[in-house]
Amino acid sequence: MVRLRPHHLLCVLTFVGEGYNPAFVVNYRRLAGRLSAGEPIEIVSGPDDICAPLLSDEDAHCFGASVAGRDASALADIARLLGRELEIGSVIASDPALFDKLRRAFSAGVTRRACTGCEWNSLCDRIAGQDYAGALVTTFSRPETAPGTSARRPA
Repeated sequence: MVRLRPHHLLCVLTFVGEGYNPAFVVNYRRLAGRLSAGEPIEIVSGPDDICAPLLSDEDAHCFGASVAGRDASALADIARLLGRELEIGSVIASDPALFDKLRRAFSAGVTRRACTGCEWNSLCDRIAGQDYAGALVTTFSRPETAPGTSARRPA
């Protein structure tokens, strides 16, 4: 099970391999692979599996009040989007339907309150604006279409 704090449910949508340091990127790539393989997600409070490589730094932002605020905003927005209660300890299936819904809402700005003031916001805007090209949670990307056919995205 991949342990994610609420705002990281949004961050994984646009992860393209950039990060705070090499250890962070290696770990995040591994987690993107696990999510792409359909491993379930457990919602946690505070530092999660993505934060792990940063926790030896005593100034790690993972413990900051602003990050806890991002988590609260993301949890509320995602719960509203999914039409179900979400709380710490909730488990979510990591499947194409979830990530498609999250990506559409993220692109539309429906779930972006947690992003206010984030240093990665412009990168995320660019990735979302390019239909998530290069995002490393790949199982959930739009499938390739055969020549002579067209892909229809669900509404």
